[in-house]
Amino acid sequence: MITKQDVLEAIAECQGTRNPNANTAIKLAAFYTILDHIEEKQEYQTKEPEEEPRYSFSTGPPRIEYNGDSEFAKLIDGRLQSEVLPVIDELMSTIKALNERLYDAVIRKLN
Repeated sequence: MITKQDVLEAIAECQGTRNPNANTAIKLAAFYTILDHIEEKQEYQTKEPEEEPRYSFSTGPPRIEYNGDSEFAKLIDGRLQSEVLPVIDELMSTIKALNERLYDAVIRKLN
């Protein structure tokens, strides 16, 4: 698992490059994005869990109904949206940092 210290060291190494180029800038952007997510995750874990909202006309918070044959589909079927969407959001942010064309293709499909 990547730690905050690992990312900070990688950032320092990129910033110490004598002749930075476009690849150096791309790496720095990715490292800073990862650092932001590590800090957000640490902040999220230190917060006390909030009580689930109460719904007056439903049986509870929205659950995902998704039938499919993939491992992912089986894992998310029946789970709370509030459990699944933060994981997908984090994944999408990582994809954007690593492969912006793939990220843009997914966003276009969702529009």
